[in-house]
Amino acid sequence: MSGELKVLGACPLDCPDTCSWIVTVDDGKAVKLRGNPDHPYTRGALCVKVNRYLEHTQAADRILHPLRRTGPKGSGQFERITWEEALEEISVRLRAIVEEHGGEAIWPYLGTGTLGYLQGCEGVAGRRFWNVLGASKHFLNICAAAGGSGLHRTNGTPAGMDPENLALAKLILLWGTNTLTSGHHLWKFIQDARANGAHVVAIDPIRTRTADQADEYLPIRPGTDAALALGLLNVVLAENAQDEEFLAEHSEGWPEFREEILRHPVGKVSEITGIPAADIHSLGMKLAHTRPTAIRATMGIQRHAGGGTALRTIGAIPGVTGDWRHPGGGIAYSTSGHVHLDIDTREDLLAKPVRTLVMTKLASQLDDVKCLWVYAANPLGSTPDGNAIRRQLAREDLFTVVMEQFPTDTVDYADIVLPATMQTEHYDLHAGYGHMYLLWNEPAVEPAGECLSTTETFRRLAAHMGLTEPSLYDSDLELAEQLLSSGHPSLEGITLDRLRKEGWVRMNYPKPFIPFADGFPTPSGRLRFPRAGQAYIPPHTAQAERSPYPLALVTPAAHTFLNTIFGNNPELRRRAKDPVVLVNPADAAARGLVSGQRVRVHNDGGEFLADVEISDRVAAGVVASPKGRWPKLSPGGANPNAVVAERDADMGKGPGYHDNLVEVSPA
Repeated sequence: MSGELKVLGACPLDCPDTCSWIVTVDDGKAVKLRGNPDHPYTRGALCVKVNRYLEHTQAADRILHPLRRTGPKGSGQFERITWEEALEEISVRLRAIVEEHGGEAIWPYLGTGTLGYLQGCEGVAGRRFWNVLGASKHFLNICAAAGGSGLHRTNGTPAGMDPENLALAKLILLWGTNTLTSGHHLWKFIQDARANGAHVVAIDPIRTRTADQADEYLPIRPGTDAALALGLLNVVLAENAQDEEFLAEHSEGWPEFREEILRHPVGKVSEITGIPAADIHSLGMKLAHTRPTAIRATMGIQRHAGGGTALRTIGAIPGVTGDWRHPGGGIAYSTSGHVHLDIDTREDLLAKPVRTLVMTKLASQLDDVKCLWVYAANPLGSTPDGNAIRRQLAREDLFTVVMEQFPTDTVDYADIVLPATMQTEHYDLHAGYGHMYLLWNEPAVEPAGECLSTTETFRRLAAHMGLTEPSLYDSDLELAEQLLSSGHPSLEGITLDRLRKEGWVRMNYPKPFIPFADGFPTPSGRLRFPRAGQAYIPPHTAQAERSPYPLALVTPAAHTFLNTIFGNNPELRRRAKDPVVLVNPADAAARGLVSGQRVRVHNDGGEFLADVEISDRVAAGVVASPKGRWPKLSPGGANPNAVVAERDADMGKGPGYHDNLVEVSPA
C-alpha cells in the first residue's frame, strides 16, 4: 500500500496483559492491527477478542453523534442532536441539580471499559470537573478490591512478583485463574518454566482450558481457597519445611498463625474444599520441598464472601516457605502497586468533603441521586442485581448521561448519549496490572463521526458551564506530563517524549525482581500473618444445604468477550453461540435435564435463560455460566447478573459474583 504509517499504541481493555500494539494506517484509515513483536510481554500476539478491534471501531452500530431520548426510558429511542444542544441541556440540568439538591446528588459512574490513566478508570478522567461541582465520589470496587485489601494486610501492598519471573519457578500454582482466556501472554513464561522442569497445577472450580493444559488439576468448591491454603501449609509444617530463618527475620504473628494452620489438617480441609485428601497431601508435599514456588491468582478468586481473607491467607504461603527470598518465588496478583504515577485527583477543588458511592451498590444507592453520569461502564450488563438497577434507571427524576461507543442496555435508559472515541482515536497512558511496563497510545486516526475523547468532553463541558478553574483545561499531553512527574525512582528517565517515540518502557525494576528484598511495606517492615480465626471465611454458598437454591453459581470470563465489551460483535457472538450453563451429570440427572435443553437459572433475585451443557468440568453442586453477554441480546433479556446479589465481600467492599445460590429448572 502507498503511504503506510505504523503507529504505536496499547490495548486499553481490562486484562492484565495490556498489550503493546502497532496500527497500520493507510490514507487516514486504520487497515491492520498486530501485537508489537518488540514488546517483551506482548511478543507480537493479541487475543482472539482484540484481533477484531479495528473491525469493532468501524462497526455499523457504533454511536457517532450526540443523542437525546425521545421514547420511554429503556426503549432505546433517540434523536440526533448537535454537541451544542447536548452540552446546553446537560449544563442546565447539572446547574439545577446542584442548586436544588447539592453536588452530591450527582454520581459519576466510571467503569473499567478502558484502563487508561487519561481516558479511563486508572487516572484523571473527569475527576477535576466533578470535584469543582462537588459531586459524590465513586468507589470502583468491581474488580480487585477484596483481594487487594487482603494482600495489603499481609504484605503491605497488593503488588508482588513480576509475572515474567514465573519462568524461573519450579512449582507454579495457577489458583483461580484461567490464564489461556484471561491473560494468555503469561503462558509463554509458564512454558519456559516447564521447559526447565516446573510442575504446573491449576486450582479452580471449573476445569478450564488452562486446567486442561496443566500438569495437575484440583477441582475446588467455590470460595474455599483459604481453607486449601491452610491445608497445604499443614503438610509443610508436618514436613518441618517452613523457612524458620525467614519467619524470624521477616514476619510477625507466626506463632499464632502456626496454631491456626495446625487446626486445619488435611482431612478437615478435604471436607471443606471437596478435594480428595490424597491430592491435598500430594500438593502439600510438592509445596514443602520445591523452591521456588510461584502462585498466580487473579481477580475471580476473590469474588465471594471471604475473598479478601482468601488472598490474605494464600499470600501468607510464600512467607511460611520463604519463597520471597528466591527469584521466581512469591505471589503475582496485580502489579499495579509497582506503578508510581502522580495521580493528582485535585481534592483541593472540593468545597467540602463529599460522600462516596460504591460501584457495585448501584441498585441500592441510587435513591437520592438525581444525575447518573456513566462512562467506560455498562452497569446493566456488568453490575450485581441487574433487575433492581433496571428499575432504578427507569425513574423519570433521574437524569442519566452515558458516554458510549455502542448502544448497550445502559444506553437504552439514557436521557443524553455522548459519542466516545475508541483507542485508535485518542491519546492515553497505560500500565499493565500483569507486567512491569508503561505504554503510550498515540492516536492513529481521526475520531469517527463526532466522537470526542473523555478528556475533551469534560473540557468542552467545563467551558460551556463557564467554569474558570485552569486545570480543567489541561491538554492530554499536559496531563500525561503531570502523571510522569512523581519523582519516584521507578520512573527515572521515563519521559513523555521517550514514551511517544518508543511506545513502551519497562519501569526501573531489576530483572529478576525480588519485590521485598529490602523488607515489606508494612509499619514493621515484616509480613503480617492472619490472626487466629481470621484465616478462612466460608462463602455464602456454604449454606446450600439450608437453601431452596442448592447450586453454587460461578460466572467466569468468556473467551470471546471482555466483560461486556465485544458483546455486540457479530463474529464473536457467533463463536460464543447461545448462552450455556454447565451442569454436572449428577445434578442434571436429579433434575431430568438433558444437554441442549433451555433452562431457567433462578433465585429470589431473578433469572436468566441458558442451554444446558452436561459436563464433568464442574463438580456436583456447582454450575457455571460465562459472563459478558448483553442482556438485550440474550434469551429472556437477562444475563447471569440477574441472580447475583448486591452483597459485599469481607474486605474492600468487593462483589460476590461467584457466591450465589441458584436452582436450574426447565424453561
